[in-house]
Amino acid sequence: MMRVLLAEDQAMVRGALTALLALESDIEVLGSAADGESAWREVQRLKPDILISDIEMPGLTGLELAQRIQRHELPVKVVIVTTFARSGYLRRALDAGVSGYLLKDAPAEKLADSLRVVHRGGRAIDPELALEAWTEADPLNDRERQVLRLAGEGKSAGEIAQQFNLSHGTVRNYLSEAIGKLGVTNRIEAYRLARQKGWL
Repeated sequence: MMRVLLAEDQAMVRGALTALLALESDIEVLGSAADGESAWREVQRLKPDILISDIEMPGLTGLELAQRIQRHELPVKVVIVTTFARSGYLRRALDAGVSGYLLKDAPAEKLADSLRVVHRGGRAIDPELALEAWTEADPLNDRERQVLRLAGEGKSAGEIAQQFNLSHGTVRNYLSEAIGKLGVTNRIEAYRLARQKGWL
């Protein structure tokens, strides 16, 4: 029996996935969470075999959640189910130790089949996306990514500095590095390009 936890911020999608998986005789849905931090608490409490997670969620993203699970060496496999068919996301997901990466528009039966593959120790990755993922490397490091994401969401350099306990100048340096690496002229363009490529 596979013990599964769901992390998805959209209530309707969360309910649909729970109902879909409940139809499978070899899958038990232990619970669900609407944001990354609650998902992290539930992972520690329920100790599922597999965490099914969206990417974009309040608090921690699905990729940050996967990184945290990897860092703490928890025996939980992560399967990302998302609308983002972007190679940058897949590449970061694989770096974070994710075992599956599926798109929400895939046929419903593919999810259960993919979970079985992952549970047996395999990987379930969209093949076209997997091929594309290795054509263009993500130039940003983790801190540049975090700072650029917050800047793109409208936070000032001062607010970002306070959040990460950094100096104002250090934040400006991270933004400047990100802008330079992406070959654009300002933080808004950098944010847009990085989002489009799946690097944020």
